[in-house]
Amino acid sequence: MTREEKLNVIQDLTAQLGDSSTIYLADISGLNAETTSALRRACYKADIKLAVVKNTLLAKAMEASDKDFGELPSILKGNTSLMFSETGNAPAKLIKTFRKKSNKPLLKGAYIAEAIYVGDDQLDALESIKSKEEMVGEIIGLLQSPAKNVISGLKSGGGKLAGILKTLSER
Repeated sequence: MTREEKLNVIQDLTAQLGDSSTIYLADISGLNAETTSALRRACYKADIKLAVVKNTLLAKAMEASDKDFGELPSILKGNTSLMFSETGNAPAKLIKTFRKKSNKPLLKGAYIAEAIYVGDDQLDALESIKSKEEMVGEIIGLLQSPAKNVISGLKSGGGKLAGILKTLSER
């Protein structure tokens, strides 16, 4: 690879790192062709972009990026694959599901909305991160519950002010 090609790869990686708020670093070494194809298919279906990168080029792209990757550059040893996703927990769920059949991929680290996670032992914590859609749904559910109680209280009070006040004071 020429120096110019390396610079282009670093620029592309820097742009990808800058555009994504969810970045996972994984080790997929040792997977055979069939298993690697299955992983790539699973990533495609889950809307996760998977790319194998050279550690030195990724380290330089991290350095050139506006983001603070903390100790992630220090874990760039051996085989490294990048997983980019719009959903914070999607790659963790995919890795957990995939590891039911295989012992790989291993999680090296992750960068999610400015938070740094290092090590395979962080997989459960990453899997439990809620997406924006899940959080909005949960908040709406929590907000609807008290409103439903008030409405049912108003209906059961018979519409009279005294009945409504009595029902609301009981709740």
